[in-house]
Amino acid sequence: MERTQPHETEANFSIEEYGAKTAEKEECEEQLLTEYATLLGLYLASAAVLTGIAVQQNRLPRNFGLLDLALLGIATHKLSRIVAKDRITGIIRAPFVSYIRSAGAGEVEEEPRGRGFQRGIGHLISCPYCVAPWCATALSFGLLFAPRVTRFFAGILVSVTASDSLHRAHLAPKKKT
Repeated sequence: MERTQPHETEANFSIEEYGAKTAEKEECEEQLLTEYATLLGLYLASAAVLTGIAVQQNRLPRNFGLLDLALLGIATHKLSRIVAKDRITGIIRAPFVSYIRSAGAGEVEEEPRGRGFQRGIGHLISCPYCVAPWCATALSFGLLFAPRVTRFFAGILVSVTASDSLHRAHLAPKKKT
């Protein structure tokens, strides 16, 4: 019996076919689907366990207040920038990334290095957009299990974000001259 190729409209869930139609072959070959799946599995398993504990302890709120959402949103933004871009936290990223250059305002530009999980983690922790859900999850569960401590540290992150904005506003007129 001759095996035929699936028709273009048929669903093909093969990982091997993931990048079959892209012109960006080099970037596509860098997609670490197994590593990303493992990291995603770790994230989901952690969130599921923590959610289970929160349900068991009756800690899940019926809703979040707007102030808590604003606090978490701004704190998540700053924490993800600190983890992914801050010069000082480069020691955490160093095993997974290569330094490229200073990006100004105490931040650096880096790129993932290595292969497999080393590279996958490098992608995760050098991208503020990629690490933000992890930061938001940590802060949110912190709010459930240790609200006073979490609000305190989130307040520090919000204060630093406000300070950063004021520094940039102060420098803006100087850049125009």
